[in-house]
Amino acid sequence: MKRIIYICAFALLLVSTATAQNFSIGLLKYNGGGDWYANPTSLPNLIAFCNRQLQMDMAPEPATVEVGSRDIFNYPFVHMTGHGNVVFNKEEAANLRNYLQAGGFLHIDDNYGMDPYVRAAMQQVFPDQEFVEVPYNHPIFHQKFDFPAGLPKIHEHDGKSPQAFGLFYEGRLVCLYTYECDLGDGWEDPDVHNDNEAVRLKALQMGANIIEYVYTVI
Repeated sequence: MKRIIYICAFALLLVSTATAQNFSIGLLKYNGGGDWYANPTSLPNLIAFCNRQLQMDMAPEPATVEVGSRDIFNYPFVHMTGHGNVVFNKEEAANLRNYLQAGGFLHIDDNYGMDPYVRAAMQQVFPDQEFVEVPYNHPIFHQKFDFPAGLPKIHEHDGKSPQAFGLFYEGRLVCLYTYECDLGDGWEDPDVHNDNEAVRLKALQMGANIIEYVYTVI
C-alpha cells in the first residue's frame, strides 16, 4: 500500500514538473564519512548549462536531500558523489528503493575512491541486482548530444577507460553509476581543476544528456 502511495505522489510530481517547468534537482546526503558535498560548483554549473542548452527552467542551486527522507520524492533527479565511504541503514535503503521504483532517478558519480562502498550500499537497495554496463546504444548517450563511444574521459586516475554502469527496474534505468570518468570534476568552475574548455564541454554535454533523459524520456 505504501509503495502505491509513493507511485501516485511521484506521478503527480512529474505532471506538475512537466507543466511548470520550474524544478530543483537533489544532491544526496549520506552517512559513512564520505564527502557527499564534494564538487560544490559542479551542479550549479550543470544546471546553468542545461537551462541554456535545453531551454529548461531548473532552480539555480540543487537541494540537499538525505537518503532516508521522504523529501527525496520531491526530486525526480538526484545526484550522488564523493571519494570515500557510503553507509545506508535498512530504513534508508528501503526509502531509496521505493523512490527509484516509484519513478525516481539516481546518478552516482565516483569522484575517485567510492567504488567498493557504493557497490555495497546499492546492493542493500537492490539485493537481487548487480550493476551492469550500460551499452553505448542506450538513449542516455544519444540525447541532444551524441556520445557514440559512451562516457567521455574527464580525469585520469588508474588509467582505466570510463564506464557507465546501471541498475534497471522493470526495464527502466533507475540508477546510472559513472566510474573512472569524473563528470562532476568537469562540471566545476574552470579554475578548480584547470581543465581545458573542450574537456569541460564534453562533461557538461554528457551531464545535460543525463538530465534530458530523466526529464523527457523516462
